[in-house]
Amino acid sequence: MTLPFALIGATALYLLFVWLASAIAAAYLSERKGYTEKPGLAAGLLLTVVGPLIFLVIPAKKGSAWKRFGPFGSTLRDSS
Repeated sequence: MTLPFALIGATALYLLFVWLASAIAAAYLSERKGYTEKPGLAAGLLLTVVGPLIFLVIPAKKGSAWKRFGPFGSTLRDSS
């Protein structure tokens, strides 16, 4: 009887990691594209896997870090 509960616990832990990684990714993308971190965090927490995908599609604001440095922070694209 213990084995099924242990398997459910491991699955729940992996789903928790996916949920938190989604929130982190959406918050990072949101802040990088010139919005605050909060909408990305909310989208990542509420829409789990779809949240980061939404912020990949939303256009970046003018002068945002996404436009100046690219998606990962390379300073090679800084033209200002």
